[in-house]
Amino acid sequence: MVDRTWSWTLQQEIPSSLDAGHALIEKLMEQLSQHGWQGRDNFHVQMAAEEAMVNAIKHGNKEAADKVVEVEFKVAADAVYMRIKDQGKGFCPANLPDPRNDEHLECTNGRGVMLIQTMMTEVHYNDIGNEVIMVKQRQEIEETT
Repeated sequence: MVDRTWSWTLQQEIPSSLDAGHALIEKLMEQLSQHGWQGRDNFHVQMAAEEAMVNAIKHGNKEAADKVVEVEFKVAADAVYMRIKDQGKGFCPANLPDPRNDEHLECTNGRGVMLIQTMMTEVHYNDIGNEVIMVKQRQEIEETT
């Protein structure tokens, strides 16, 4: 990852609650708007953040009240960094079925992970698979004339 200066950061532990996760994503999206992010880049960040947050809360922590999710967001004019870590057992992304294969079209497992991989510039999981780090390099920059 490129070494850069982040103009906004948020680091917080939240309960295993979708409402708490969505509240942090709303803060992230407000910052993206303030940094001029829009269109496809904005949509990709929001979709990846939502997918990763739901995976951590529902699949990782199983919405257990005694577990938390660590969230770290960083925003710059040209990039976004997101780290989401749950307290679950983890998983191996390579072992998920490819949801594009005919035999898995009805199966919802793996779709979110595939979307994250497609929409983000970089995606890294820790060894046990309970932490994802995502980076989106901004592609769409509004031109001024």
